[in-house]
Amino acid sequence: MPLVPTGQIVGANPVCAFNVITLEHAEAIVAGAEAAGRPVILQISENAVRFHGRRLAPIAAATRAVAGTAVVDVALHLDHVVSPDLWRQAPEHGFGSVMVDASRLPYEENVAATRTAAEFAQARGLWVEAELGTVGGKDGEPPPDPHAPGSRTDPAEAASYVARTGVDALAVAVGSAHAMTTRNAALDHSLIGRLRAAVAVPLVLHGSSGVPDEELHRAVRGGIAKVNVGTALNLAFTGSVRGNLAAEPALVDPRRYLAPAREAMAETVAHFCRLVAGELEPQGSVPAMRRP
Repeated sequence: MPLVPTGQIVGANPVCAFNVITLEHAEAIVAGAEAAGRPVILQISENAVRFHGRRLAPIAAATRAVAGTAVVDVALHLDHVVSPDLWRQAPEHGFGSVMVDASRLPYEENVAATRTAAEFAQARGLWVEAELGTVGGKDGEPPPDPHAPGSRTDPAEAASYVARTGVDALAVAVGSAHAMTTRNAALDHSLIGRLRAAVAVPLVLHGSSGVPDEELHRAVRGGIAKVNVGTALNLAFTGSVRGNLAAEPALVDPRRYLAPAREAMAETVAHFCRLVAGELEPQGSVPAMRRP
């Protein structure tokens, strides 16, 4: 199937977006979404591009090719982009959206940088996401202090930010953090409700791997429209590889351990897709978070 615009997928119902690092990630995400019968967003972060020698074209082409085989709707998203040189490449590589990450800049600089990127991307038909507040946890940084000034997204500031930047979606800081390997994040559901009332664009939850099922289920019902998942896939992948190599120390053919690792990621994808769609009762755990 051809790629679907990101805004079309996010605008319909709550949807999951999963991070692609390798070809196996892309294949697993599509397989999991197909098993759940749900649309999905494949997203490539600036960190993943850096991992691939700072070359966007190869991983974008591979991901786009896998998406083209899907029997569910798939969108392609360029995530957590700090470098203007990178977000300017998004249109030529088939991305339907880009997340411009100026969250570490002072507020006025964040507004100016995001507005510039939004004007560029939207003029070329791309949907634009930005972040306000401190989600934290990326690149080894510690999770944010929930009591620190400005760590949580302020509803009034969020409304002004969206109006001034013109973004199509807003990633908000409500208690989650990137790169969590345990599922014990406690979300501020009152704040999610106030943000939903204050902001007219879809709200995005980053760091969803660390959010328990019941918390995530409640957040989606409370107004979160896009749920970003990355670390949960890596835990599933690495746990499977580690277990298989421990069981067969002489194993050298990567297909023998990558295939079950891909299947483990696909199971995790299907779980999150069904949960976010409201088709699965919260269970508190998924295969990705269980140690081998």
